[in-house]
Amino acid sequence: MSSRMKLSAVTLDCPDPLALCAFYQAATGLAPHPDSDAGFAGLRGEGGLLIGFQRVAGHRPPTWPEPEVPQQLHLCFDVPDLDAAEARLLELGAARPAHQPEPGKWRVLTDPAGHPFCIVTA
Repeated sequence: MSSRMKLSAVTLDCPDPLALCAFYQAATGLAPHPDSDAGFAGLRGEGGLLIGFQRVAGHRPPTWPEPEVPQQLHLCFDVPDLDAAEARLLELGAARPAHQPEPGKWRVLTDPAGHPFCIVTA
């Protein structure tokens, strides 16, 4: 018996779980969890990983790169083409912070609830 842990879920706090779930569904093509509702929504990823979105009253989006409200966590996604992926994500409602540490290698974007995430060439 292995004592290794397997990551089964990542959950993001947000003001509107269904809206944030819809953004990430459009971005990733992952299937929505059938029990998604206004309080908690989710997407099923490869290997059963759940990306969850839970409603939090008074949610304050991260202010990355400023430290006032920490980023708390960030997700990274492999993409085949940085420019094409960035353009598509911006059309879906992502934003591009002015601060880009390594724009030739990866891009930092924020989702509609303000969470930073990265896209990286696969």
